[in-house]
This record gives sequence, C-alpha cells and structure tokens, in this order.
Amino acid sequence: MIEETVRYSCRSCGSTNIIRNGRNKRGNRQYHCRDCGVYRVLRPKERYTAGDKAQILRAYRERMNLRGLEDYVAQMPTLPDTLLPVEAGDVLEMDELVSFVSKKWFKRWLWTAQCRRTLQIVAYAIGDRSQDTGRLMRQAVPDAYKRYPCYTDHWEAYTLFLPPDQHLPSGKATGLTAHQERWYNTLCQWLGRYTRKSLSFSKEDYYLVLVTRWLMTEHNLTIRASLTT
Repeated sequence: MIEETVRYSCRSCGSTNIIRNGRNKRGNRQYHCRDCGVYRVLRPKERYTAGDKAQILRAYRERMNLRGLEDYVAQMPTLPDTLLPVEAGDVLEMDELVSFVSKKWFKRWLWTAQCRRTLQIVAYAIGDRSQDTGRLMRQAVPDAYKRYPCYTDHWEAYTLFLPPDQHLPSGKATGLTAHQERWYNTLCQWLGRYTRKSLSFSKEDYYLVLVTRWLMTEHNLTIRASLTT
C-alpha cells in the first residue's frame, strides 16, 4: 500500500503551527494559525491557473486582432443555422440601435428581429434607418418565422414593409419589445462599437458587420447549447 502525507502551512506567514478550525458556510475546511492568528481555508479552490490569468490579462490589454476575428467568424455557422426549431405561438420583437462608422455624423443603424421564446436573434441588417434597411432585415428572417406576429415600436418605417395583419406596433411602456431592448443593453456592454462614449468605433462598415455577426452567432449558440443539454 502507498500512503502519501500532505503537510500544510499557513498561507499568510508560512508557519506549520496550524490547527483545524471546522468548516465555513460553503463546507470548505478551515485552519487557525497559532503564530500569526489568521483563519483561512485549508485548500482554496483555484478558478484559474496562472497561465489562464496571464492569457486573460493579455487579451484584456490587447483585445482581439480583427484579422484573427475575421478568420474565426469565417468558420462560424450562419445565423439561421444557429436557431432552435420554430414552435407554434412564437412571436418576433423588432427594434433598431444606432452606431456610427468613422465619423459621428455617419450613422449606421442595426435592425434586429428576436424570437421572444428563445431570445435568439433570427435576423439582422445594418444600414440607415429607412425602410430599405428594414426590408433587408425582414428578407433575412427565415421563412419559418415570417408567418408569426411582429412587435415593434411606432417607427413609421415598419408599416412600409411588414404585413398589416402581422405588424403589432406598441409603445416602449407596454413592455412588448422589452426582450429586444434588454438585448441591446447587453450588446452595448459587450461591444464598444455600440457604446456612445467609446473609442472603439469602426472605421469601415465591414468591421462593424464582422463584430456584430460574431456576437450574435455566439449569443445564439450559447442559448442553443443551454436549451438542448
């Protein structure tokens, strides 16, 4: 038989003059050091290794290289391929969010359609705030979703491309587009290109589309994984 002896020392002063001191509220064993008087967890759980921490700090400082992101996004599935199956009673929420490219006066509007049940983004388009961009977003909606009701705000462009029998305009106070507005809040937290006071705005449309597609695809894949496991 092989036996292994583990000798613990105080993590504060290094002394081996320690005694057991029960468990904390999470069930972890604790010790009391008789030399320096501290109380500590005997074997703390390490969430990240030193290598992981160094990599996280490098990524935080350098951010992701756009060329590397371009290669990564090219290997990702298309947005329709990330969607969960449609179910009876599904509804879509549609909204727009403003950003800009290069100069503040060159505004770019993100139009999105979100499934209220799954919270996945089913389609999007980036352009101006006219019906033309909205129509592109509508065309990108998978056919299986096109027969379901669409909740929007009162922006007049929606009335020009959504079927009247499916279009349900409502004020923000009603909460009928709250899921879509909440997702935009998350988008602004994750992508500096959609944060007003930021230095992260794109210099070209291509890069704004690139990072937006990346985030939406990751968002949809995360939801699909959580609901199918």
